[in-house]
Amino acid sequence: RAAVALYSFSVGAPLLLRGGVAPSPWPDPEAEEARRARKWKRPCRGVCRNSSEEHRQKHHHYNQDYSPPRRRCPISRRASHNNTPMFRMDNRGSGCWWCVKAVKWIPVVFIQSIVFWSYYAYVVPLCYETIENNVQKVFYLIFFHILFFLFLWSYWQTIATDLVKVPDKFKLPAAEMEKLLQAESESAHRQILERFAQDLPITNRTIKGEIRFCEQCQVVKPDRAHHCSVCGTCVLKMDHHCPWVNNCVGFHNYKFFMLFLAYALLYCIFIVATSLQYFIMFWRGELPGMGKFHLLFLFFVALMFAISLNSLFFYHCYLILHNRSTLEAFRPPMFRTGKDKDGFSLGKYNNFQEVFGDNSRLWFLPVFTSLGNGVVFPVGSQHQGVSNTYNSMGSTQNSTAVVGPTQVDANEPLVDPANVV
Repeated sequence: RAAVALYSFSVGAPLLLRGGVAPSPWPDPEAEEARRARKWKRPCRGVCRNSSEEHRQKHHHYNQDYSPPRRRCPISRRASHNNTPMFRMDNRGSGCWWCVKAVKWIPVVFIQSIVFWSYYAYVVPLCYETIENNVQKVFYLIFFHILFFLFLWSYWQTIATDLVKVPDKFKLPAAEMEKLLQAESESAHRQILERFAQDLPITNRTIKGEIRFCEQCQVVKPDRAHHCSVCGTCVLKMDHHCPWVNNCVGFHNYKFFMLFLAYALLYCIFIVATSLQYFIMFWRGELPGMGKFHLLFLFFVALMFAISLNSLFFYHCYLILHNRSTLEAFRPPMFRTGKDKDGFSLGKYNNFQEVFGDNSRLWFLPVFTSLGNGVVFPVGSQHQGVSNTYNSMGSTQNSTAVVGPTQVDANEPLVDPANVV
């Protein structure tokens, strides 16, 4: 009672001095009942889809003639929202677009700065100023420059290789897209996509067993393709978007990315192995001079990157041997028979050839030799013939997808090797 009296005095005294009325600390029963009545008489505003009489009585609709609006196409609201100029990343006329593009290159500039600094620290302070044996110096410089060249070559191939666009046959025509936007139910939406995709070489489905459709690109997604929100387009056999290369890693540059990891790891291991003895000498104080601090930082930076790259490189080796992408490792692909994380696996050697090609002389060079076209992929025997587009898939080298009366060659290239940087 003392607390209530104190509250009434502290709140009500200023109001009484101004001629007002102090509020009661206890809720008004009549006001509370009116508030509840207004709450229960509020209509569903389209959230509930049931317009039956029993539904109206249960929710105490204020307007008994109320009926929920017709359900729109599941993609119409999000598609129209994402296609506005504010949300499109290809709005090149805005200043924000240029700012975003510039920020994306910061990780690449950082990596390049570290690489070129390591080149200076290894060649000048270590080889020219520290190593006295000329034979050892020449040997170190030759192998260092070979690894440095292959490392930079594969790195810039990963960066500069353009994304391969989804073929036009997967894009919905304007008339079909209009029907899709006007679809009033999920079943109608599904029937339109099934009818359009019946002649397309696809086996992957959504978790509900539906055709995978990209709302932003307005295309039926080929097998293993996914939409990258950073690049703003669908990427064939997408693995992940790598900020360190400012590019998506997928069918078009996955081999380059693997070679980049391999040569970067060898580059760091070579630096650590050849600078270890001089690092120990510097630590003991046997190498005087402030310039020798480059050796200290060179050893630690190379060791740190070697540890990081080691786990990443061997993880992707595991993915290649099992024919999985990073996305498929976390979310197995869905077929008509259900989820199967090994649905595209053809054996370790064939899986390796699918990425690196069948010409062993080009395996270790960052040139495009991957098999297939990024759209049609051989599947395991358990999935052969389960769809109307894959009747048989042999080995990686001789795989074809039957599409109605015609055939699509899985090895038909969508990437012209002459156009690969």
